Amino acid sequence: MFPYHDENETQRTPVVTMVFIALSVGAWLLVQGAGSSMALAVSVCELGLIPGELTLSLQPGTPFPMGPAIVCLTDPGRQSLNVLSSMFLHGSWMHLLGNMWFLWLFGNNIEDAMSRPRFVAFYLLCGLAAALAQVAANPDSVVPMVGASGAISGVMGAYLVLFPRVRVWTMVPLGLILQSIALPAWAMLLYWAFLQFVGGLGDITAADDTGGVAFWAHLGGFAAGVVLVKLFSGQDRFTAHTSRRWQPARR
Repeated sequence: MFPYHDENETQRTPVVTMVFIALSVGAWLLVQGAGSSMALAVSVCELGLIPGELTLSLQPGTPFPMGPAIVCLTDPGRQSLNVLSSMFLHGSWMHLLGNMWFLWLFGNNIEDAMSRPRFVAFYLLCGLAAALAQVAANPDSVVPMVGASGAISGVMGAYLVLFPRVRVWTMVPLGLILQSIALPAWAMLLYWAFLQFVGGLGDITAADDTGGVAFWAHLGGFAAGVVLVKLFSGQDRFTAHTSRRWQPARR
């Protein structure tokens, strides 16, 4: 299920959303070498969040293989700033593009319901909650975590609370054919959260720790968004946003 359009118009240019997208794309191109093997490995190792580093449960120099002849070694100390830097790094072109699309699709409406400084704080707090949830799920892990998906999950949780009945158009594979289906936001977002929960249970029962999708980060960010959105959204801005009636597009 891939969402591509929602019937939810914004009244202000989503400046903060565009800045977050620009920072992530800039980090990918300038810091991560657009995915070149060595630059990508170095950035993920040095700036990604390693749970065992943050909890100090790993000895400095603990290795984690990241590719042919490339090994990441943990550093001494908690590397606390990596909680922030990891939110703007990604592991591949598809990882980056998928995250940025979800941020653009849902973030512009959440920003519209908040002041811009509040949206900055909300986004970063959701990213922090996501990171801590993943660390709590596996505090001894040596696998670096990168990606904006935890913070974006918080944006999606906020969307569930503020705009549950807005229709979201999604592409759904039916056999070999992609079909466009309009769903209420609550249905799409709760289905997505359910998939993250199932994936998280699979991580718990897995015998290895070789990396993959940070399901618990997604759930942690989503829960943070649901809980925090009412504290950060302004009633005047929310009312102004919803006062405009958007017309369903015929598709």
